[in-house]
Amino acid sequence: MIDDILKDAELRMNKSVEAVATEFLRIRTGRASTALLDHLTVDYYGSRVPIAQAATVSVGDARTLVIQAWEKGMIPLIEKAIIESDLGLNPVTAGEVMRIPMPALTEERRKEMTKIVRHEGEQGKIAVRNIRRDALGDLRDLTKEKLIGEDDEKRAEAQMQVLTDRSVSRIEEKVNEKEAEVMDV
Repeated sequence: MIDDILKDAELRMNKSVEAVATEFLRIRTGRASTALLDHLTVDYYGSRVPIAQAATVSVGDARTLVIQAWEKGMIPLIEKAIIESDLGLNPVTAGEVMRIPMPALTEERRKEMTKIVRHEGEQGKIAVRNIRRDALGDLRDLTKEKLIGEDDEKRAEAQMQVLTDRSVSRIEEKVNEKEAEVMDV
């Protein structure tokens, strides 16, 4: 029972760490990354699909994304989705190929981005702590029902704290990496 609770908590904490990492992919740095457009959708024959399902998205060079729509009629729709997004990108269309230059970030915008990175990291840590709280509650319930002893509960709490600390430090590492990436000129 204790092992199940710990394994479940560890699995959920790992998912929280990965969610933070996924969220960081959407935060723009000065470099081109196809993950930047992952959350944007376009209307493709009546249903909303990610841009990557309606076109080929690739990195042209360090500061340029290249999009080649599978159908010529999709180009204006993709262009509109990019312009209307909060990414601050201006696509340049030349025939069937769309290039998206990544503008250099100003110092002020970099500082804003690091605040966003820290906020996302803090949200991830809160999620991890909530998982710990839930698992500790489950352990207390088992102790109250006399299914485990108090010594077992204390040992499990210590293991839970180790899992929590490990997950929080992994999130901190990801935050520091992303901040360095954002501040890199």
